[in-house]
Amino acid sequence: MALATWLAFLLASVLIAISPGPGAATSMSAGLRHGYWTTLRAIGGLQCALLIQLAVVAAGLDAVLSASEAAFDLMKFLGAGYLVWLGFQKWRDAPRAIGGEDSAAGPRGLFAQGLLVNLTNPKAIVFMAALTPQFVDPARPRWLQFAIIGGTLCGVDTAVMSGYALLAARLRRWLRSPRAMKAQSRFFGGIFIALGVLLAASGRP
Repeated sequence: MALATWLAFLLASVLIAISPGPGAATSMSAGLRHGYWTTLRAIGGLQCALLIQLAVVAAGLDAVLSASEAAFDLMKFLGAGYLVWLGFQKWRDAPRAIGGEDSAAGPRGLFAQGLLVNLTNPKAIVFMAALTPQFVDPARPRWLQFAIIGGTLCGVDTAVMSGYALLAARLRRWLRSPRAMKAQSRFFGGIFIALGVLLAASGRP
């Protein structure tokens, strides 16, 4: 991959990562509840999902989602259902001390939550399938280029999600009261529910 091509992909990765979405909501919610270092588990799950999606694209399996409306809709509604379920769990979460277990996802469940939030979003796979081929040179080794793309994508996304998590973690000192904890649970629960509804109502990218 030429340097100019990689720099163009780097810029695209930054723009994609900073766009608000389920990953950002997950990072901020976990950062506020558990602090930055514990939130790295959720961020790790997000990155594993990105790598799986990239592998699907590299293997050409994304064509199934692109060609089959039924397969796309199934993945879309599964992802939307998970986001709505996660939102209701957070909405119903009783106030508790920051750093304690969480009915939606305690520290041990953060990796799985991050993995599922990204993995059940079919639009991410279709979007990635539309984006990555533009930066792949057919004359160069394909898998090496996808490895560079994956490393860049995950590196940028980790940095951006860490920024969201650190920002939320800095707010913890002002949100220790039961009333404030209930408000933030309702806030993030509402965001996840809204994202789920938007995903269910959306069409193909």
